[in-house]
Amino acid sequence: MPPRRNGKYKLPVPLPEGKILDDMEGKQWMLGKMIGSGGFGLVYLAFPTNKPDKDARHVIKVEYQENGPLFSELKFYQRAAKKDCVRRWIEHKQLDYLGVPLFYGSGLTEFKGRSYRFMVMERLGIDLQKISDQNGPFKKSTVLQLGIRMLDVLEFIHENEYVHGDIKAANLLLGYKNPDQVFLADYGLSYRYCPNGNHKQYQENPRKGHNGTLEFTSLDAHRGVALSRRSDLEILGYCMLRWLCGKLPWERNLDDPVAVQTAKTNLLDELPESVLKWAPSGSSCCEIAQYLMHAHNLAYDEKPDYQMLKKILNPNGISLGPLEFSTSRRSINVHTPNHQNVDLQKVAAKQVNQMQNRLKEKKPHSERSAESCATWREVQNKKLIGSFDSEVAQKIIRKRQKYCQFQEFSNEAKSTTQNSSCTQCLNSSYESHQDFIISPRQLHKSSSPFWDTYTSTTAMEARELESSTGFGLNISQFTLSEETKAEVYPYGVIILCLLILICLALYFL
Repeated sequence: MPPRRNGKYKLPVPLPEGKILDDMEGKQWMLGKMIGSGGFGLVYLAFPTNKPDKDARHVIKVEYQENGPLFSELKFYQRAAKKDCVRRWIEHKQLDYLGVPLFYGSGLTEFKGRSYRFMVMERLGIDLQKISDQNGPFKKSTVLQLGIRMLDVLEFIHENEYVHGDIKAANLLLGYKNPDQVFLADYGLSYRYCPNGNHKQYQENPRKGHNGTLEFTSLDAHRGVALSRRSDLEILGYCMLRWLCGKLPWERNLDDPVAVQTAKTNLLDELPESVLKWAPSGSSCCEIAQYLMHAHNLAYDEKPDYQMLKKILNPNGISLGPLEFSTSRRSINVHTPNHQNVDLQKVAAKQVNQMQNRLKEKKPHSERSAESCATWREVQNKKLIGSFDSEVAQKIIRKRQKYCQFQEFSNEAKSTTQNSSCTQCLNSSYESHQDFIISPRQLHKSSSPFWDTYTSTTAMEARELESSTGFGLNISQFTLSEETKAEVYPYGVIILCLLILICLALYFL
C-alpha cells in the first residue's frame, strides 16, 4: 500500500553516522555524514561495506516510511529507470549519456522505534540553482544545451509512462566526476500519466489546482488537471526563459497563484512577442519562443516530436560541447523604449518565422502564404478599425490589400521561377511583418506596464504608416534590415530605369 499523500510531511530524526543499512537485495551500506535535507527527507553520503572507499560515490535518501515522496520516487526507478533500462536507451538513441541518476537499491530500517524508508543513488555534484545564485543568468548556448539534454531525459521517462512534474534548477545537478554532464533528479512528484498504455483523461479539478513549484508549474497543473507530457515541456520552457533572462514576468506575484496563472496564460497566448521582448539586452529568445509555441500547441494526450524540439533549440546542428556558465550578471530588457530595441525584436521574430517555415512540411508554400495573407488581412483590418478613425483605417487597409495582392502575384511567380532572389526578398519581408501582428486583446491591455510599451510603440508606427506616401509598397510599421535594403535596392533602380524608358518612349511616340 502506498502511503497517503496528505501534503504535510515531517523531517525524520537524523540517523547516526556509521549506521549499517541492509537493502532489499542483501547489500549493506554504511551511512556517512549528512549532506542535505529537503521538504520530506535527509540525504547522506554512503559507502558499500564490501568496497570501502574514502571518496563516497553514492548517497542515501531517507524518510519516514509513512511519507509519500520517496515512495513515489522509488516506484519510478523500479518501474522505469533501472540501470539496464537506462543503458539500453543510451545505446538505442546513440547518446553519450542520459541525465537520469543511477539507482542502486532500497530498503527499510528502524531507529528509535520509527520505521525509515531509504534509497541508494549515485552521488551527484552541485545543483544549477546554486550556480545561478552565484553567477546570475546563464549563457544562451548553455541554456539551449541544457534544454536539449533535458529533452533527452524527458523522452526517456515519457516513453516509460512517467512525467517528472517538477523541473527546476534546484533539481538539475552536475555530475560528481564529470561536471559537463547534467542530471534531472528528485522524482518525488513524478506521475504515471499513462499506466499500462492508457493515457489519463483531461479533467479539471480546482481543489488540486496550482500543484508543483508555482514559479514553473504548467497551466494544466494550475487548473488541477493531471500532468501529461506537454506539462513537462511547458515547465522546461519556463525554466529556460528563467535561466537566460534571470527572471520571469510573474515573479512578483508568486504569493497569488491566480495572478501567476493569468500571467502564464498571457505569455503563451501572445507568443512569440511576449517572449522576444523579455530577452536580455544584446541577446534573443527566438529559439525559446519557438519551443514554447510548439509545446503550447500540443494536445493533452499528444506525443511530442522530441527531435523537432531539439532541432528548434539547435537549428544548425552544432555538436554539444562542455557546459559553460556565465560569471557576470546581465541586465534584463523588459521594456522597449527606443527603435533599436524594437528592431532587435523584429530580427528575432524573423528568425522564429524562418525556423517555422523550415520545420513545416505539411502544406505547400503557396497554400500557406495565401491562407496566412488572408488571415493577416482580416485580423489587421478589424484591429485598425477599432484603433483609428474610419478614414485613416480605410487608407491603411487599402494599402495592405494592395500588398496582399502583390504577395499573391509574387507567389505565382515563385512557382515558375524558383531561383528568383527578388521573390525571396519579398517573401522574407512579408514573413517578418507577419510575425509581429499584435492581437486585439494585447492592444487593449492597459493595466500592466509589461504590455503597455509595446502597444504604444505599435500605435506610433501605425501613425507613421498613415502619413507615408509614394509609389510602390509601404511597410513602415517595421524597419527593413540593412541586408534586406541591400538586396532590394538594385531592383528598385532597375524598375525606375524601366519606367523612365517607358515614359520617354511614350513622349516621343
